[in-house]
Amino acid sequence: MKNYLAAAAGLLALVGTAQAQSGASGTYAIDPTHTFVSFEVSHFGTSTNRGRWDKKEGTVQFDRAAKTGRVEITIDMGSINTGVAPFDNHLKSKDFFNATEHPTARFVGEKFVFAGEKVTAVEGTLTLLGKSQPVVLKANNFNCYMSPMVKREVCGGDFEATIQPTQWDMAAKYIPAVMPDRVRLIVQAEAIKQ
Repeated sequence: MKNYLAAAAGLLALVGTAQAQSGASGTYAIDPTHTFVSFEVSHFGTSTNRGRWDKKEGTVQFDRAAKTGRVEITIDMGSINTGVAPFDNHLKSKDFFNATEHPTARFVGEKFVFAGEKVTAVEGTLTLLGKSQPVVLKANNFNCYMSPMVKREVCGGDFEATIQPTQWDMAAKYIPAVMPDRVRLIVQAEAIKQ
């Protein structure tokens, strides 16, 4: 789930990259109305639990010519939303994200991976529960366009990563009986050139 935050950050980075690919370099702000960081995890090997974080913010700096950039995204861990309030409260507890003591998670991506002119991944660090671990967000889709609504370039795409909660000392008492030590992070994001 924490990686979802990282995934969101990576997605933003990819968005910035896409914008850069259209010939521009600069700073882009994530669009919270088109950016979602979600997670999927198996529950007793029977069904899949899903949720997302509703509050996030961040920026992307990208230079297409130099193929360099930086993504920073912060996620409000208390904004987790599974659609089931008791489950949300459990996820905010010390058993999982400990949102009271660690109210935010942060992803910083500093390496953009390209295939030709296309961004295929963003490599960075996810800080969750006060611990930082490397995370790679794979780009499954990426595009830039001129938004008729905001009259600026917007870039975005779909990104994902699989993380191990135990790397952040999370959910150990539930692994492997209740859930496996792997969570899929899914990030759909768009960022607007500033």
